[in-house]
Amino acid sequence: MNCWYTSYKQGRTKEIISKLKGKAIVEFAERKDFTGIPAPFNEVKVELPRPALEDLNEECKQKVEEFRAWLSSKRYSPNTISVYIDAIKIFLRFYSSKPVSEISNNDIVVFNNRYILANRLSASFQNQLVNSIKLFFSSVQNTKLELELVHRPKRPKVLPNVLSKEEVKAVLSSLVNIKHKTMLSLTYSCGLRCGELLRLRFEHVDTKRGLLIIKQGKGRKDRIVPLSLKTTKVLQDYLAQYKPKKYLFEGQNDGEPYDSRSLQNVLKQSVHKAGIQKPVTLHWLRHSYATHLLENGTDLRYIQEILGHSSSRTTEIYTHVSTQSIQKITSPFDYL
Repeated sequence: MNCWYTSYKQGRTKEIISKLKGKAIVEFAERKDFTGIPAPFNEVKVELPRPALEDLNEECKQKVEEFRAWLSSKRYSPNTISVYIDAIKIFLRFYSSKPVSEISNNDIVVFNNRYILANRLSASFQNQLVNSIKLFFSSVQNTKLELELVHRPKRPKVLPNVLSKEEVKAVLSSLVNIKHKTMLSLTYSCGLRCGELLRLRFEHVDTKRGLLIIKQGKGRKDRIVPLSLKTTKVLQDYLAQYKPKKYLFEGQNDGEPYDSRSLQNVLKQSVHKAGIQKPVTLHWLRHSYATHLLENGTDLRYIQEILGHSSSRTTEIYTHVSTQSIQKITSPFDYL
């Protein structure tokens, strides 16, 4: 099974994790925390090692570099290229002793069971690997793989996490620093992704028309979103005080964008001050914005445009968390 077992001894857990971090998956059949108290729900996570090109044979190295060049020529983003290259290296390393031309559909099934499921990796990660495998083998000559038969995992249907309007107001009101307040206010009031917010520049703000221009968002798409009068006032106050040089929100060094992890920490602290006991992330603000627009009667087509969704099916998920119609339903229990 390509795994090892060891008896549990108090105090050894930290050492095991330290030695094997980045090299292996560590699992505990009967997990205990570091004090020796049983903790069946404590997950011990060890990062998967990032595969190196040196781990592959010469044929695979050449194929991977050809794949990288192909992705680059198609103008995939650097982040997407990195993700796909890492994914295909993981797959090829699993079959390091087998020629690429001999890999078949059954090998993918075996890989899913012995690597994906055995390591308890997510369905989204498996789907990412499928994307990489299909793209990679579409450019490989004389392959046994039938791409149309490569199946994807059945993904769970998860509802977006949403804060109420009162909770959003409490979070924003708890902020004292005007820079932090402006960043989170803009994230919510324009439904921005974190990266989109941190890439904003002066020329992307059109206060006269009341618009915010999002350049090269997800999927390399430009779009415009409405900028409210209240948000504009907060933004103007911030600019008058901070006077950033390149990006709208800069970090400690002039001309460099604000760090995403720092912004997440700002949100975490403001959520704690607001007394909200939920694991709120920056993307929750985007979900909340879309849901509140829908509850205010905004047409779903406009919400799709504002959020930058390619498909209306992506936007329709917010109809499942909107309480506009659900709250009008009267339970038969009330008539008893």
